[in-house]
Amino acid sequence: MRIGIFFGGPSRERDVSFAGGRTALANLNKALFDPVLVFVSGWGRFYIVEPEFLENTSIRAALPEQDGFSVYDESLEEEDVIPGEQVEPEWFEDYFDMAFLAMHGPDCEDGAIQGLLEWHKMPYTGPGILGSGLGINKILQNNLIALVNGQQKKTATITRDVWNQADQGAFFTSLVSHLGLPVVVKAPHQGSSIGVAIVRENDLGTFQKAVGQCFFTTTLSLSDWAAMDEQAKHEYAQRTATLSSAIGYPLIIENTGEYAMHPADLIEKLDDEADEDADRIFTLASVNAEDELLFEEFISGQEFSCGVIQDDDGLAVALPPTEIYNAEAFDYETKYLNSVAKKRIPVGTSLENNRAIQVGIEQLFTKLGINVYSRIDGFLTPEGPARGDEPGEPQRILFHDPNTIPGMSPTSLIFKQMAEIGMNLSDSLTYLIRQSLRERIRTGKDTHRLKQMLTELDAKLATRKATMLPEQVIHFGPTDDDWNRARAEYNAAAALAETRPQLVYLKSKVENHEVPVYFLFKDTIADLEEALASPRHPLLIETQERARHITERYV
Repeated sequence: MRIGIFFGGPSRERDVSFAGGRTALANLNKALFDPVLVFVSGWGRFYIVEPEFLENTSIRAALPEQDGFSVYDESLEEEDVIPGEQVEPEWFEDYFDMAFLAMHGPDCEDGAIQGLLEWHKMPYTGPGILGSGLGINKILQNNLIALVNGQQKKTATITRDVWNQADQGAFFTSLVSHLGLPVVVKAPHQGSSIGVAIVRENDLGTFQKAVGQCFFTTTLSLSDWAAMDEQAKHEYAQRTATLSSAIGYPLIIENTGEYAMHPADLIEKLDDEADEDADRIFTLASVNAEDELLFEEFISGQEFSCGVIQDDDGLAVALPPTEIYNAEAFDYETKYLNSVAKKRIPVGTSLENNRAIQVGIEQLFTKLGINVYSRIDGFLTPEGPARGDEPGEPQRILFHDPNTIPGMSPTSLIFKQMAEIGMNLSDSLTYLIRQSLRERIRTGKDTHRLKQMLTELDAKLATRKATMLPEQVIHFGPTDDDWNRARAEYNAAAALAETRPQLVYLKSKVENHEVPVYFLFKDTIADLEEALASPRHPLLIETQERARHITERYV
């Protein structure tokens, strides 16, 4: 089966998606699937590219610099800057049989690309249009989650027009009175914690800056601009191109209504305006600026993230939840740019609480109309204070942010959790493709052809399971470098699908251990040794058994 791996896209998460494309290419089972790389540009155009494209560190690194600036393709004038063959959607079927979606954010997991693919009768991975549309709208999510499970979380919203006309000091005072401090500010249509700010102090200036950040706008004094030297102007214009933390290009200078497509274009326009009148304050806004913001109360508690998958009957099975700790906020920088945040599976709480999280996750997944797989985040709040012999208040579980295309780096939480039920990276991707085919059949579109595809894939899976592959033992020693090398070798062998890889830890000359799949994602040798020496958590054993009817098809 030819699998078109869609990566990139027009959203602010495109560099996260770039890494996801690399993961899918490396780990698809080559005995079952033939990968075809489909880079989606910032303009939403589709290009068949070679694997060398993914060897770059980022999308901007894969594109030529212009005028000394590193930019995305929207800022480049040439039409042939992307080294690949442009393909129109009506010809997709000439290149691949199914689309593997490794894209995130608006246009990529909100039902837009899903609808385009359904129109052209191209099956795709992940949830369908309904679940995708819900998964990108944080305001709607809060309302629907409350309808499903009755949870109460204080929130507020404001549109850009109302914000601009409001007494902002009075609004902030009212908001603090309603939500308390800290206040969480969110751009409601973004993922990867982009467009999220936490205002911890009762300071109007800090709040105004957070609001502008989440609307994807920024203000600039032309007198400050005029005082910059050429190097400072260059750095300002370059920083503005960073989609994860700045407004990006193209942008609009709201005072004049002019567009700036490129950093050099912005410098030229601001220089011209500063020459005329340097006393003005200019507002710059992304062309994809948010029009409404969400404010939430700050939840103090144990933060967790829990994946959920489906069986053939469409029933949800929650994976073991992961606790994120040792970080003030699980934001974009913490997720992708540093290693501050720590993770443990399951959550460091009682078995009953972990079970309750799973039950709540399964309920939300089903009631919200999501299918195939998802990842839903939440908080487990502390117990209330006890008085005398009276017990404290029970811990409260709050859910938020269903994510319909979870991150797809090799160390993403969804893959860590699937390993806990016995599925390695290659098995997990095979599950995702097969279960997506099963769910596309339920839409009643192109049913006969999709059933044929599913039947053929199931036959190959059954043949593969009945074939005794030779074992490939991968030994490694007691250093983190050894462990990382061995895991990479294991994943490569699993994807090549010519052998059955088995990791063996050579702790010493007289002591060695076979490493089961569910230990694959231990970060360090120390973590691995601790896991090998400890009894397995009851929740992990329970969950593995509950999912056995799913995993036995793939493992």
